[in-house]
Order: sequence, then C-alpha cells, then structure tokens
Amino acid sequence: MKIYLITLFSGLIITINGCLIIRGAEPGIWGDDIFDSRIKTVQLYREEWNLSYPFIKKGSNDRLMLGFDLISDDPETYYYSFVHCDKNWKESSIFLSDYLDGLPEEQIENYKPSFNTKVNYYHYKLLFPNERVNLKLSGNYIIKVFKPGEPDKPALTKRFMVVEESVRIDASVIRPQLTRFYNTGQQVNFIVSFSGIRANDPYRDFTAVILQNGKWINAKTNLKPDFIGSNELKFNSLSTKTIFPGGNEYRYFDIKSIRYQSEYIRKIDFVGTNYHVLLFPSENREFKSYFYWQDFNGQYYIAIQEGRDMDTDADYVYVYFTIPARKIEGGKLYIAGALNNWAFDLNNRMTYDPERGEYQCTMLLKQGWYNYEYIFIREGEKNPEPSLFEGNHFETENDYMILVYYRSSLDRYDRLVGLSIKSTIK
Repeated sequence: MKIYLITLFSGLIITINGCLIIRGAEPGIWGDDIFDSRIKTVQLYREEWNLSYPFIKKGSNDRLMLGFDLISDDPETYYYSFVHCDKNWKESSIFLSDYLDGLPEEQIENYKPSFNTKVNYYHYKLLFPNERVNLKLSGNYIIKVFKPGEPDKPALTKRFMVVEESVRIDASVIRPQLTRFYNTGQQVNFIVSFSGIRANDPYRDFTAVILQNGKWINAKTNLKPDFIGSNELKFNSLSTKTIFPGGNEYRYFDIKSIRYQSEYIRKIDFVGTNYHVLLFPSENREFKSYFYWQDFNGQYYIAIQEGRDMDTDADYVYVYFTIPARKIEGGKLYIAGALNNWAFDLNNRMTYDPERGEYQCTMLLKQGWYNYEYIFIREGEKNPEPSLFEGNHFETENDYMILVYYRSSLDRYDRLVGLSIKSTIK
C-alpha cells in the first residue's frame, strides 16, 4: 500500500490506495473518511430511517446502522472499535473502560454477496449498540472499521453522537438582519435552558455547535453564548457567527432503474461490462430565482426497481456529470454531497474539457436516488460555499442541528448534554 503526504492550503492531503482524502490541518482529528478505494456507499443512520442523522440517546434502546460495500469478488474480514472524542473530534483522554461496555474489538459478521450485478461486491452491515458492546457515556464517537490486527490502519471511520437530555434547546431560523446576508443567508438563534445542570461557570463550561444538513465541512463550532440569564444561555447576536449561506435546493437524479430513463437522465448504455448513465448537462443556477422542491438535503437513498433487496441487488453504474461553463482559474470544481462522504477528492473532482467548453466528472455509484451540488473551492479556502453555479437564497429549506456540550473544571470529557434539529420550514 502506497501512502503519499502532500500539504495543500492549510490542510493535509493523504493518498491511500489511489484515494485522495483532504484531512484537517491539525493531526489527531477524527472524521468521516474512507481509506480504501474499494469501499463504497458508506452509510450510518438510525435503525428506523435511512436518511436520519447518526445520533442516539444515552440509556435508550436506540441503535445505529452502519452499512458499506466492498467492491471485490471475495469477502474480507473486518473488525470494528469505538473511539470517544472531545467536542473538536480529538480522542478523549479517558480510558476505554470508562465509555465502552464490552470487548475493545469485535468482528463484523453480517455480510453477503451481491446478486445478479455487473459489479461484484459484498455488503457489510452492523447494528450497534448490541449484545456485545454498549456505550456508557455521552459525547462524540468514531466507529472505526479495520482489518484483523490492524486497528491503526482503518479502512473507514464515521462520526456519530450519544446525547443526554440534560438541557432544553429552543431554536428558530430567521432571515439575517445584516444587509450583506439579508437575501442569501440564514441565521440560527437558540436558547439553552440548563436548570438540570449545576454549572458554576456557564460561559466557560458550555459550548455549542451548529451543523447545516448534518455535515461538518461548514459547521459553526466552539460557539459561546451572547447572554447568560437565570439558568439560560442565549445565542442570538447580530454577529455573523450563527449565519450560514442558504445555498439552494439540491440537484437530484434517479438511477434506481437501468431500463427506464427518469428525469435528468439523458441516456443509459451498457458498454463493455458496465452500465453507463449520462445525465443531462447541468445549468448554472447562480443568478436564477429560487424555486422550491423537496430534496434529501444532500443525502442519497439506495433503491432498485428491478430487484428485491436494495443492499445486494442494486448494481453499481458509472454516472457522467457535465456542466457547460468557462474555465475558472484559481481553484477546482467538485460534485458535493453525501454521495462522496462530503469529501473533496479525486473521485468527485471535475476536469475541464476546452473543446466542449464544459466541466466533466464520472463517478461509480450504487443504484438509488441522489442529491448533489457543485462547489468551487478556491485556493486557500477552508469553508467552501455553494455560491458559484448554485446561488444562495434565504428561502432554501435546510435542517440545522444544534449540539450543546458541557465540561466543568472537574470533568475529564465533553458531555453532549443536548441536541435539537430545526428546519427552516415551519
């Protein structure tokens, strides 16, 4: 296995098995990463709903489902373990026995081969907590999947949270009052009531995080309250710290069938040994008026029309994306969304064809419904925004997840004491 390290802007690029991954600038930060290019369609969600966000309530019967595919003719053995992290996704200093009830490593035993597909793969599935492992503390967690005897060389890592219900969060999403964000932004205001926690220094001990549509690439982190009242923390300043670009409703396409062309599908071909799906060229929406349609907020849903089991009957097809445009210097254009784990790498980076005057990208995707958007990342940019090609609108429907962490001077870890999800649609 070849590993190359390259620095880019303020981050770190890691190339493993041909897969390019952009990691945070600070070592020791865990994230949602795939380190083996043969692994596809990694999903982590609550057991009852494929499009739910990955969190469970402490002490409840909630469970999370981890699923992924290994593109291979033969199965391989994988183990999993958990890492407790602080609010910034660094590994906590507490002992494994403090947060885990069970063995430190367990094997993923539920896997089965694909059926009647052109691309052979094995689908792996894991429900947790289970009879073998239980998570005892609230906070941020990483589930790590790896080969036997190689826990320090993960094949993939995924974030999830275990939350207490120790505080109440009352939130609202409003149109920003600041002029430059008035037509393009969304401001999240919220009040945290912490009567159930005896806090001596609320300003220091409490921290909030806001996620837009469950993604961490543009999260507002380490937020402190603007006002502190009697057992209340108010986050509602006129500053920009809780303002997000509204973005646009996500683009979408449907490839659950390889026999029928659905909306936005221009052509379906079978060439060589694989199916190839050509999407209609995308339009530039940067300066177009806002138009609402119901989307998955950047997620995808695996489904198949000509089959019974979406886990193993859905095939992998090559999907061709194009967007006519002049070449833009000073950065790179990507297809963004959960379809690529919200990463920006070689898998979803678009290349420019000067003869056709368009950006192009081909991705190998499993059959289903997909959301995506185009994001141009300028050189030196840390927090990409969907402005170029997509536009920003204050009316856009988005979910906002508010996380509240608590850690007193006597605590050894960051407790996740509250979580609330607020949609812009009332």
